[in-house]
Amino acid sequence: MKTVGIVGLGLIGGSMARAYKLYSDSDCQVLGMDRDKATLDVAMLTGAVDRPLTADNIGTCELLLIALFPGATVDFLQENASRISPDALVIDLCGIKQMVCEACFPLAEQYGFTYIGGHPMAGTHKSGFSASRAELFRGAPMVLVPPRFDDIALLERAKRALAPAGFGRFSVTTAQAHDAMIAFTSQLAHIVSGAYIKSPTARKHKGFSAGSYRDMTRVAWLNPDMWTELFLENGECLTQEIDNLIGELQKYRDAIAAGDEKELWNLLDEGRRIKEEVDGV
Repeated sequence: MKTVGIVGLGLIGGSMARAYKLYSDSDCQVLGMDRDKATLDVAMLTGAVDRPLTADNIGTCELLLIALFPGATVDFLQENASRISPDALVIDLCGIKQMVCEACFPLAEQYGFTYIGGHPMAGTHKSGFSASRAELFRGAPMVLVPPRFDDIALLERAKRALAPAGFGRFSVTTAQAHDAMIAFTSQLAHIVSGAYIKSPTARKHKGFSAGSYRDMTRVAWLNPDMWTELFLENGECLTQEIDNLIGELQKYRDAIAAGDEKELWNLLDEGRRIKEEVDGV
Protein backbone atom coordinates (compact mmCIF):
# COMPACT_ATOMS: atom_id res chain seq x y z
CA MET A 1 0.00 0.00 0.00
CA LYS A 2 1.77 3.16 -1.19
CA THR A 3 -0.78 5.94 -0.68
CA VAL A 4 -3.44 5.91 2.03
CA GLY A 5 -5.95 8.70 2.50
CA ILE A 6 -7.55 9.16 5.92
CA VAL A 7 -10.56 11.42 6.36
CA GLY A 8 -11.05 12.50 9.96
CA LEU A 9 -8.07 12.51 12.33
CA GLY A 10 -9.73 11.92 15.68
CA LEU A 11 -9.11 8.89 17.87
CA ILE A 12 -9.89 6.33 15.15
CA GLY A 13 -8.52 8.12 12.09
CA GLY A 14 -5.49 9.41 13.96
CA SER A 15 -4.69 5.93 15.25
CA MET A 16 -5.00 4.56 11.72
CA ALA A 17 -2.61 7.20 10.43
CA ARG A 18 -0.05 6.38 13.12
CA ALA A 19 -0.38 2.64 12.47
CA TYR A 20 0.16 2.95 8.73
CA LYS A 21 3.26 5.08 9.22
CA LEU A 22 4.71 2.75 11.85
CA TYR A 23 3.67 -0.73 10.74
CA SER A 24 3.46 -0.71 6.92
CA ASP A 25 5.78 -3.23 5.28
CA SER A 26 6.92 -0.68 2.70
CA ASP A 27 7.10 3.08 2.52
CA CYS A 28 3.57 4.36 2.94
CA GLN A 29 2.48 7.89 2.22
CA VAL A 30 -0.42 8.96 4.42
CA LEU A 31 -2.61 11.83 3.25
CA GLY A 32 -4.88 13.26 5.95
CA MET A 33 -7.93 15.48 6.13
CA ASP A 34 -9.66 17.03 9.12
CA ARG A 35 -12.15 19.89 9.45
CA ASP A 36 -9.92 21.33 12.18
CA LYS A 37 -6.77 22.73 10.56
CA ALA A 38 -4.91 22.65 13.88
CA THR A 39 -5.51 18.90 14.15
CA LEU A 40 -4.13 18.34 10.66
CA ASP A 41 -1.11 20.52 11.46
CA VAL A 42 -0.36 18.52 14.62
CA ALA A 43 -0.78 15.23 12.74
CA MET A 44 1.79 16.35 10.18
CA LEU A 45 4.17 17.68 12.84
CA THR A 46 4.12 14.33 14.64
CA GLY A 47 4.75 12.46 11.38
CA ALA A 48 1.45 10.59 11.40
CA VAL A 49 0.42 12.36 8.18
CA ASP A 50 2.72 13.28 5.30
CA ARG A 51 0.55 15.73 3.39
CA PRO A 52 -3.02 17.08 3.40
CA LEU A 53 -5.63 15.05 1.56
CA THR A 54 -7.35 17.31 -0.97
CA ALA A 55 -9.79 17.16 -3.85
CA ASP A 56 -6.79 17.32 -6.19
CA ASN A 57 -4.89 14.33 -4.77
CA ILE A 58 -7.65 12.05 -3.48
CA GLY A 59 -7.49 10.21 -6.81
CA THR A 60 -3.96 9.01 -5.99
CA CYS A 61 -5.10 7.02 -2.96
CA GLU A 62 -5.09 3.25 -3.25
CA LEU A 63 -6.85 2.99 0.12
CA LEU A 64 -9.25 5.58 1.52
CA LEU A 65 -10.34 5.28 5.18
CA ILE A 66 -13.24 7.47 6.28
CA ALA A 67 -13.32 8.03 10.04
CA LEU A 68 -16.21 10.48 10.38
CA PHE A 69 -19.66 10.41 11.96
CA PRO A 70 -22.18 8.45 9.83
CA GLY A 71 -23.92 11.45 8.26
CA ALA A 72 -20.63 13.18 7.51
CA THR A 73 -19.28 9.96 5.97
CA VAL A 74 -22.15 9.78 3.50
CA ASP A 75 -21.85 13.49 2.71
CA PHE A 76 -18.11 13.19 2.09
CA LEU A 77 -18.46 10.24 -0.25
CA GLN A 78 -21.32 11.84 -2.15
CA GLU A 79 -19.22 14.98 -2.68
CA ASN A 80 -16.01 13.18 -3.64
CA ALA A 81 -17.06 9.91 -5.30
CA SER A 82 -16.26 11.19 -8.78
CA ARG A 83 -12.68 12.01 -7.73
CA ILE A 84 -11.84 8.58 -6.30
CA SER A 85 -9.77 6.23 -8.46
CA PRO A 86 -11.58 3.17 -9.84
CA ASP A 87 -8.64 1.16 -8.49
CA ALA A 88 -9.15 2.42 -4.92
CA LEU A 89 -10.56 0.53 -1.95
CA VAL A 90 -12.76 2.68 0.30
CA ILE A 91 -13.57 1.58 3.86
CA ASP A 92 -15.66 3.57 6.30
CA LEU A 93 -15.01 3.18 10.03
CA CYS A 94 -18.42 4.20 11.40
CA GLY A 95 -20.12 2.68 14.44
CA ILE A 96 -23.31 1.88 12.51
CA LYS A 97 -23.56 0.29 9.11
CA GLN A 98 -27.05 0.12 7.64
CA MET A 99 -27.55 3.81 6.90
CA VAL A 100 -23.97 4.24 5.71
CA CYS A 101 -23.80 1.13 3.54
CA GLU A 102 -27.19 1.77 1.92
CA ALA A 103 -25.85 5.12 0.72
CA CYS A 104 -22.29 4.09 -0.13
CA PHE A 105 -22.76 0.79 -1.98
CA PRO A 106 -24.64 2.51 -4.87
CA LEU A 107 -22.02 5.30 -5.04
CA ALA A 108 -19.24 2.75 -5.42
CA GLU A 109 -21.13 0.97 -8.16
CA GLN A 110 -21.91 4.22 -9.96
CA TYR A 111 -18.34 5.56 -9.92
CA GLY A 112 -16.45 2.29 -10.20
CA PHE A 113 -14.38 2.18 -7.01
CA THR A 114 -14.61 -0.59 -4.41
CA TYR A 115 -16.33 0.07 -1.10
CA ILE A 116 -16.71 -2.10 1.98
CA GLY A 117 -18.23 -1.15 5.33
CA GLY A 118 -16.01 -1.44 8.38
CA HIS A 119 -16.20 -1.07 12.15
CA PRO A 120 -13.04 -1.41 14.25
CA MET A 121 -14.04 -2.75 17.66
CA ALA A 122 -11.57 -0.68 19.65
CA GLY A 123 -11.49 2.69 21.35
CA THR A 124 -11.12 4.57 24.61
CA HIS A 125 -13.23 7.01 26.60
CA LYS A 126 -10.99 9.79 25.26
CA SER A 127 -11.38 11.38 21.85
CA GLY A 128 -9.37 13.46 19.42
CA PHE A 129 -6.00 13.09 17.75
CA SER A 130 -4.20 13.62 21.06
CA ALA A 131 -5.65 10.32 22.30
CA SER A 132 -4.71 8.37 19.17
CA ARG A 133 -2.00 5.72 19.18
CA ALA A 134 -0.56 3.31 16.63
CA GLU A 135 -1.36 0.25 18.77
CA LEU A 136 -5.06 1.01 19.33
CA PHE A 137 -6.29 -1.73 16.98
CA ARG A 138 -3.63 -4.38 17.57
CA GLY A 139 -5.36 -7.64 18.46
CA ALA A 140 -8.83 -6.05 18.28
CA PRO A 141 -11.75 -7.38 16.20
CA MET A 142 -12.70 -5.71 12.92
CA VAL A 143 -16.18 -6.09 11.44
CA LEU A 144 -16.53 -6.01 7.65
CA VAL A 145 -19.76 -5.48 5.70
CA PRO A 146 -19.16 -6.34 2.02
CA PRO A 147 -21.56 -5.67 -0.84
CA ARG A 148 -21.48 -9.43 -1.68
CA PHE A 149 -20.65 -12.34 0.60
CA ASP A 150 -19.34 -14.57 -2.19
CA ASP A 151 -16.51 -12.18 -3.11
CA ILE A 152 -13.66 -13.88 -1.24
CA ALA A 153 -11.09 -11.87 -3.20
CA LEU A 154 -12.57 -8.61 -1.91
CA LEU A 155 -12.45 -9.79 1.70
CA GLU A 156 -8.82 -10.85 1.31
CA ARG A 157 -8.03 -7.50 -0.30
CA ALA A 158 -9.59 -5.67 2.64
CA LYS A 159 -7.66 -7.78 5.16
CA ARG A 160 -4.37 -7.11 3.36
CA ALA A 161 -5.12 -3.40 3.11
CA LEU A 162 -5.86 -3.21 6.85
CA ALA A 163 -2.84 -5.28 7.90
CA PRO A 164 -0.85 -2.34 9.35
CA ALA A 165 -3.61 -1.75 11.92
CA GLY A 166 -2.92 -5.21 13.36
CA PHE A 167 -6.47 -6.46 13.88
CA GLY A 168 -6.68 -9.78 15.71
CA ARG A 169 -9.69 -11.15 13.85
CA PHE A 170 -12.21 -10.21 11.18
CA SER A 171 -15.97 -10.81 11.30
CA VAL A 172 -18.09 -10.59 8.17
CA THR A 173 -21.78 -9.74 8.45
CA THR A 174 -24.65 -7.76 6.97
CA ALA A 175 -25.32 -4.14 7.83
CA GLN A 176 -28.61 -5.06 9.49
CA ALA A 177 -27.07 -7.82 11.61
CA HIS A 178 -24.19 -5.53 12.60
CA ASP A 179 -26.49 -2.79 13.84
CA ALA A 180 -28.67 -5.22 15.81
CA MET A 181 -25.62 -6.73 17.50
CA ILE A 182 -23.89 -3.42 18.19
CA ALA A 183 -27.05 -2.10 19.86
CA PHE A 184 -26.50 -4.77 22.52
CA THR A 185 -22.71 -5.04 22.79
CA SER A 186 -21.87 -1.33 22.67
CA GLN A 187 -24.71 1.16 22.54
CA LEU A 188 -26.80 -0.28 25.39
CA ALA A 189 -23.70 -0.39 27.61
CA HIS A 190 -23.12 3.33 27.05
CA ILE A 191 -26.73 4.15 27.93
CA VAL A 192 -26.70 1.98 31.06
CA SER A 193 -23.43 3.55 32.17
CA GLY A 194 -24.77 7.06 31.61
CA ALA A 195 -27.98 6.32 33.49
CA TYR A 196 -26.19 4.57 36.36
CA ILE A 197 -23.84 7.49 37.07
CA LYS A 198 -26.83 9.84 37.47
CA SER A 199 -27.70 8.39 40.87
CA PRO A 200 -27.39 11.07 43.59
CA THR A 201 -25.24 8.57 45.46
CA ALA A 202 -22.56 8.79 42.76
CA ARG A 203 -21.21 12.05 44.16
CA LYS A 204 -20.52 10.35 47.49
CA HIS A 205 -18.95 7.12 46.24
CA LYS A 206 -15.26 7.78 46.92
CA GLY A 207 -13.89 5.36 49.47
CA PHE A 208 -16.74 2.93 48.81
CA SER A 209 -16.08 1.83 45.22
CA ALA A 210 -13.78 -0.56 43.40
CA GLY A 211 -13.79 -2.55 40.17
CA SER A 212 -17.54 -2.93 39.77
CA TYR A 213 -18.07 0.81 39.88
CA ARG A 214 -15.23 1.49 37.45
CA ASP A 215 -16.50 -1.14 35.01
CA MET A 216 -20.04 0.22 35.11
CA THR A 217 -19.13 3.87 34.64
CA ARG A 218 -16.15 3.82 32.26
CA VAL A 219 -18.11 4.37 29.06
CA ALA A 220 -20.26 7.15 30.53
CA TRP A 221 -17.22 9.27 29.66
CA LEU A 222 -18.19 9.66 26.00
CA ASN A 223 -18.49 12.09 23.11
CA PRO A 224 -22.18 13.13 23.19
CA ASP A 225 -22.13 14.48 19.62
CA MET A 226 -21.04 11.15 18.16
CA TRP A 227 -23.15 8.89 20.37
CA THR A 228 -26.33 10.93 19.90
CA GLU A 229 -26.05 10.39 16.15
CA LEU A 230 -25.22 6.71 16.53
CA PHE A 231 -28.11 6.07 18.94
CA LEU A 232 -30.69 7.84 16.79
CA GLU A 233 -29.56 6.21 13.54
CA ASN A 234 -29.89 2.81 15.24
CA GLY A 235 -33.00 3.70 17.20
CA GLU A 236 -35.15 0.68 16.38
CA CYS A 237 -32.56 -1.89 17.46
CA LEU A 238 -31.50 0.12 20.49
CA THR A 239 -34.99 0.72 21.86
CA GLN A 240 -35.65 -3.03 21.68
CA GLU A 241 -32.58 -3.67 23.80
CA ILE A 242 -33.58 -0.95 26.28
CA ASP A 243 -37.06 -2.44 26.57
CA ASN A 244 -35.57 -5.87 27.25
CA LEU A 245 -33.33 -4.44 29.95
CA ILE A 246 -36.17 -2.53 31.63
CA GLY A 247 -38.19 -5.74 31.75
CA GLU A 248 -35.36 -7.65 33.41
CA LEU A 249 -34.64 -4.84 35.89
CA GLN A 250 -38.31 -4.80 36.85
CA LYS A 251 -38.10 -8.47 37.84
CA TYR A 252 -35.18 -7.78 40.18
CA ARG A 253 -36.89 -4.71 41.61
CA ASP A 254 -40.14 -6.58 42.28
CA ALA A 255 -38.40 -9.51 43.97
CA ILE A 256 -36.41 -7.23 46.26
CA ALA A 257 -39.41 -5.04 47.11
CA ALA A 258 -41.46 -8.14 47.95
CA GLY A 259 -38.68 -9.70 49.99
CA ASP A 260 -38.96 -12.77 47.75
CA GLU A 261 -35.70 -14.55 48.53
CA LYS A 262 -36.36 -17.53 46.26
CA GLU A 263 -37.23 -15.42 43.22
CA LEU A 264 -34.24 -13.14 43.74
CA TRP A 265 -31.92 -16.15 44.07
CA ASN A 266 -33.33 -17.61 40.88
CA LEU A 267 -32.83 -14.34 38.99
CA LEU A 268 -29.24 -14.02 40.19
CA ASP A 269 -28.45 -17.64 39.38
CA GLU A 270 -30.03 -17.33 35.95
CA GLY A 271 -27.77 -14.37 35.16
CA ARG A 272 -24.71 -16.25 36.40
CA ARG A 273 -25.56 -19.32 34.30
CA ILE A 274 -26.17 -17.31 31.13
CA LYS A 275 -22.89 -15.46 31.57
CA GLU A 276 -21.10 -18.80 31.91
CA GLU A 277 -22.84 -20.17 28.80
CA VAL A 278 -22.09 -17.08 26.73
CA ASP A 279 -18.54 -16.27 27.77
CA GLY A 280 -17.23 -19.48 29.35
CA VAL A 281 -15.98 -20.19 32.83
